[in-house]
Amino acid sequence: MLSYLQAVILGLLQGITELFPISSLGHTVIFPALFGWRDVVAAQSQSESFFLAFLVGMHVATALALLLYFRDLWIRIIRGFFVTLRTRRIETSDQRLAWLLIVATIPAGIVGLAFEHVFRTVFAKPLAAATFLVINGLILFVGDAARRRAEAYQPVGAPGAARAPARRLDTLDFRESGVIGVAQVFALFAGISRSGITMVAGLVRGLDYEDAARFSFLLATPVILAAGIYKLPDLLGHNGDGVRSQILVGSIAAGVAAYLAVRFLMRYFETRKLWPFAVYCILFGGAMIIRFH
Repeated sequence: MLSYLQAVILGLLQGITELFPISSLGHTVIFPALFGWRDVVAAQSQSESFFLAFLVGMHVATALALLLYFRDLWIRIIRGFFVTLRTRRIETSDQRLAWLLIVATIPAGIVGLAFEHVFRTVFAKPLAAATFLVINGLILFVGDAARRRAEAYQPVGAPGAARAPARRLDTLDFRESGVIGVAQVFALFAGISRSGITMVAGLVRGLDYEDAARFSFLLATPVILAAGIYKLPDLLGHNGDGVRSQILVGSIAAGVAAYLAVRFLMRYFETRKLWPFAVYCILFGGAMIIRFH
């Protein structure tokens, strides 16, 4: 089954890698195989198992950590949403952000409900996860390249003028928000990072790193929380029998790690780029391809 040590390690791994652009699912597939945790490896690809119940706890804990960190912004977003229902107008940046998040959440919600089980059982294998980690690293390099092109832009007729500023988050249109939401769907593949691919989609649309990260983390919150709540019967039902205390310990570890991770990353992306995570994904993914081939 699942030991307390395994629960803590997997919880910490989930909390960190869900928000770092290096794929939580990819790491939680690879590391049990590396450590020789045969029960966990077998449970990951089963239709019904204790691992499903464990994922529920970790997802809910991660989403709650994000809600806690962005609590003031979420209060404004939710308040703005209800104001728009009453006035039938979008007048402030918070109101617009509420609807941008709704539009971007729809693709992942629909595809996740329809295909999450298939993707998990078919692609949650160490070799596949390692391969997609390498692809994830290449995607992150694309994001850095897109941002460099935007920063290199000089206004016509103004030699030596300051570089064009990044777009503000609330200037995204709903079509662009939908595209970012569609990008999030690819995180169903173990090894493709939800935060990474949505950040890259934001960077391609002209956002800076900080706003791209903020939108990515805000967008992840309802998706992760909804996935956890939707799968709650797995935790409360027979899948959770005998492991609920381990799930509680692992979920606490995931929540604490996620809160510290998002606090670190929001500061990191004020001045830094994606390439260190890209290098890590390619090197680690490549090593794991060799290991599991």
